[in-house]
Amino acid sequence: MNKICVIGTTSWGMTIAILMARRGTEVKLWARSEAESSKLHNKGPEKRIMGNIGFPPLLSITPSVQDAFSMAGAIIMAVPSQTMRQNIRVVKPYLKANVLIVSAAKGLEIGSNKRMSQVIADEISAAYHKNICVLSGPNLFREILDGLPAAAVVAAHNENTANKAQKIFSGPNFSVYTNHDIIGVELGGTLKNIIALGAGMIDGLGYGENAKAAFITRGLTEMTAFSVALGANPLTMSGLAGMGDLIATCSSSLSRNHHVGVELTKGKNLEEILSSMVGVAEGVTTTSVVWNQAQKLNLEMPITEKIFQILFENAIPREAISDILGTTYRHELAGRRWNLFRRQRK
Repeated sequence: MNKICVIGTTSWGMTIAILMARRGTEVKLWARSEAESSKLHNKGPEKRIMGNIGFPPLLSITPSVQDAFSMAGAIIMAVPSQTMRQNIRVVKPYLKANVLIVSAAKGLEIGSNKRMSQVIADEISAAYHKNICVLSGPNLFREILDGLPAAAVVAAHNENTANKAQKIFSGPNFSVYTNHDIIGVELGGTLKNIIALGAGMIDGLGYGENAKAAFITRGLTEMTAFSVALGANPLTMSGLAGMGDLIATCSSSLSRNHHVGVELTKGKNLEEILSSMVGVAEGVTTTSVVWNQAQKLNLEMPITEKIFQILFENAIPREAISDILGTTYRHELAGRRWNLFRRQRK
């Protein structure tokens, strides 16, 4: 198998690199500086983040983009969503016609409201667009590092591209499915972070499993309505990138977004919570981007609206979450400019 290049020393980037190297694939992990590269090479991953996990022999760290791309058959972009554009600009001079470009990021770009595959497409030659695909699913990195079973989905407009990526990622304890709905797969992995913030608040407030189940279900419906409005297949939200990722992120203490939600119920402010965390809680910026886009579409998004108010307008979590869970009289698939009800009646 060709070498793999991973861009991003995030916890997810290192997890993917370790997963691939454990299977016998030679992996180059690109670090942005000589100092970071040297630190990772000499000390390995930070124990407080990755536990007692070391780098396999087939994984090497390099600060040289040219070295990272040497003989690479696939490049995996595992960077925070707000740095995707600047990172793809760095690596695009080294792209080749036969190199897969995999986005493993879950978020939307502030300002443009674009998905990560769109950001990548903006910055590279149109000749390479067919090589773009996205990886998503219920993939809590600590469980994958521990060798526990997991599954994911890889989506691409080009079927051959999706199949190639599937072969790269599939292996023992990590099943990978394909999908052609790149819009839905990206949005599922992105939108679930908003719902996870609220699920964390429900847990922090002690509202119980009934309330959380109802909230997650309503969240999935809202995710579907938004995704369909942007051209996704509604069935994608019932798959790994939608329901699967939503369940894992809303239910696990390993989720950064769930953690932020819990901490907000303790009276802590958002800046304090985020500054104390290792890694990025993508749901915070995603909430802002999605709420902005929903208003432009005149699309009803009651959960997103309340989470936005909590994060950015100092709404009280207990009051805002209670409003979401309060009494309502309507069909569960009905919402302003939602297409779900009309689909259901056909």
